[in-house]
Amino acid sequence: MKTYLAPVNEIEKKWYVVDAENKVLGRLASEIANRLRGKHKPTFSSFIDNGDFIVVTNAEKIALTGNKLDDKKYYRHTGYMGGLKEASAKELLAKHPTDLLMHAVRGMLPKNKLGRAQLKKLKIYAGTNHPHAAQQPVVLDI
Repeated sequence: MKTYLAPVNEIEKKWYVVDAENKVLGRLASEIANRLRGKHKPTFSSFIDNGDFIVVTNAEKIALTGNKLDDKKYYRHTGYMGGLKEASAKELLAKHPTDLLMHAVRGMLPKNKLGRAQLKKLKIYAGTNHPHAAQQPVVLDI
């Protein structure tokens, strides 16, 4: 029996909106990553982008369990010698609330061109408003 391969022009990509208020970061990120990849669809193929678009609102009100808000560190490098910068999850949430969820989802996607294309389908907003009402996103309860 041959494996069914959906043609690229027949792949239907839906829009979903997720409210991140009081949701745990890791659990929310893993469900979003599965939706972006299309693993919830019966036509899933690991080498084709057949996932959906996800709009996340209220990213500033996301929850972390335990002491992760103070203990979890995020690192980046400026490119200069000795340029390693460090920020706690609390600092990152206060300064750039969307980056916390973006980092978590990025780590759960493939590290190649396909993963970068799938990450572009994720739209994260700190507040409740988003400019994607024209796409008529369906509320996704996670």
